[in-house]
Amino acid sequence: MAGNAGGVSGGAAEHAPVLLDEALGALVLRPDGFYVDATFGRGGHTRAILALLGKQGKLLAIDRDPQAVSAARALLDPDPRASVVHSPFSQLGEAIHGFGRPVDGILLDLGVSSPQLDDAARGFSFLRDGPLDMRMDPEGGETAAAWLARASEREIATVISRLGEERYARRIAHAIVTARIEHPIVTTAGLAGVVSQAVPTREPGKHPATRTFQALRIYVNRELEELEQVLPQAVECLAPGGRLVVISFHSLEDRIVKRFMRRESRDDPAWAGLPTVPDQARARLSLVGRAVFPSDDEVRRNPRARSAVLRAAEKVAA
Repeated sequence: MAGNAGGVSGGAAEHAPVLLDEALGALVLRPDGFYVDATFGRGGHTRAILALLGKQGKLLAIDRDPQAVSAARALLDPDPRASVVHSPFSQLGEAIHGFGRPVDGILLDLGVSSPQLDDAARGFSFLRDGPLDMRMDPEGGETAAAWLARASEREIATVISRLGEERYARRIAHAIVTARIEHPIVTTAGLAGVVSQAVPTREPGKHPATRTFQALRIYVNRELEELEQVLPQAVECLAPGGRLVVISFHSLEDRIVKRFMRRESRDDPAWAGLPTVPDQARARLSLVGRAVFPSDDEVRRNPRARSAVLRAAEKVAA
């Protein structure tokens, strides 16, 4: 399951998969189909998909987080229908290549998972003090602390403004650069304290560091770039009639998904008005319904679902 970047108070509901019934319905699961959960997390959607597959069905679970991969293997390895790959979903095409068959459905549940948020050692949440890491794959890449230690004030302000949509980005960036002169900012509590002091007003019901933590997480993990890379690969991997289902958790993600699906559902405008349109210029997707949002009941049961939006599209037969 994915959720927002800052974190919400604990409870069993945190581990419930978001928009589960809606995602399963959008995938139009066939018992003998081949499906990919490209964001395993802790397997809520994966388990539900597998339960609907027959003996001839296949399921591939992908995740970039080694802890999630370990959980997936523990859950799925005994089942001959299931396979697990440790990979960012930007390498979706490579992960699917060895199966030798088109995919009938691909699910992307974006964002950060509940176990990642709840583990202080991962550094995703300002609610639990820990090292300021934020990497979804702790085995590689630069931590948030390392980047904040070297980035310029302008770079920090740009990231917080663009990826966090934070109106006080310049104030926060200046406070970070000023604070790091005296003490390196290496913990989540340390960063949250600096941001809290820099922000003059608070949004109702939202911690002042929420947008900054979101921005840093997205930046450190290249989340928007990963999403832009996986979407065209997903279309290539789908069989005609196969479904692409994406659950987003904030406007930046959803905007990318919405624009991609809309663009791919139209013929290339360069050929508009011409008597014949070549196959490579024709629409590759057909939109499936409208955007789907969680019900009030689901949001009450699972507060992390409150910002979720599901979009689905079907690959057009060639």
